[in-house]
Amino acid sequence: MEELFEKALQLSFTKTNQKLPTYKRFLYTNIKNSTSKIIGIYGARGVGKTTLMLQVLKSFKLPTKEALYISCDHPIFTDLNLFEFLDFFSKKGGKIIFIDEIHKIKDFQKHLKSAYDFLDIKIYFSGSSAIQITNLDLMRRFSMYKLPILSLREFIELFYNIKIKQISLEEILNNHQIISEEIIKLLKNNKILALFDEYNTYGAYPFSIEDKEKFLDKLQATIDASLYFDLAEIYKINIEKIHTLKKLLSTICISKPLELSIEKLANISNISKATLYKYIDYLSRADLIMHITHEAKRFKSVRKPDKLYLANTNLFKALCLNPDKGTIRETFFASMVSYKHKIHYLDKGDFLVDEKFTEKMPESPVF
Repeated sequence: MEELFEKALQLSFTKTNQKLPTYKRFLYTNIKNSTSKIIGIYGARGVGKTTLMLQVLKSFKLPTKEALYISCDHPIFTDLNLFEFLDFFSKKGGKIIFIDEIHKIKDFQKHLKSAYDFLDIKIYFSGSSAIQITNLDLMRRFSMYKLPILSLREFIELFYNIKIKQISLEEILNNHQIISEEIIKLLKNNKILALFDEYNTYGAYPFSIEDKEKFLDKLQATIDASLYFDLAEIYKINIEKIHTLKKLLSTICISKPLELSIEKLANISNISKATLYKYIDYLSRADLIMHITHEAKRFKSVRKPDKLYLANTNLFKALCLNPDKGTIRETFFASMVSYKHKIHYLDKGDFLVDEKFTEKMPESPVF
């Protein structure tokens, strides 16, 4: 363990001395100031979980031996006994540890529970959206934060250095005209529709700022990693079935949301309905699709088809050539609103939000 710990210190020192973006996602303050003993950050690949953790770590200004970063996908941590490592770190004077890619560790929930019960250290960890925290006792003891894709507001702030305050849905509904005028003034010579198109093409993932030309390649690699590594490992899915999941994504990409019933989608994919629902759940957990049900399904006796969307508008470019423009607009709305609100679709209008607000998508976006 001593040798492993020394290597971990070296890797942590190297990682934390890399240059980090100055831009901080909206969860930064909440996570940094959390008083919980264990804090979990989950989200899709590529949304910035590692960067966020490193920013929080560096803000504590503690030496590496007291504030350590490890990434569980590094070869030296293969077959790591996490609790034994945490115990050793604590005995060496460790105070805070940041554990990236924790879903790579077998039975990580048991190790976290033991650490909570017996060790005097604070733990931050990150994992794929697809991980399931099933230990109810553990869920009561720590705080979980979901880091979503960049919003349009964050994209404008990150790429154009134009700061726009966070605005709640209720504020938008009550004061949309005043808010629109204020935003247009802030944008100055930047046209909102042009920014909207940019966002839909490459604006959902922070890594796009590094190299727009290579964005599509990196996004496709991110999708493949979510499928062939995260889902395959977490749910023990064989490669042949992962190919089926990717085919499902492509089918959803080229289809309008209600063109394909579950029955038709099952036939196209040559899988049973029960298996299809299971795969839809996997893809939803990995933040690759959104599964939206009809509002009447709140009443179990009513049978209505479901709507399947890609999880965000950037995924269209990576998965199909000619997506439907109306579907892109619906996807944008759903991806922005669903983070904090409950969404159903309905017959009169497009979406029902929080069971009280109805949204009808315009033929062309209006701001």
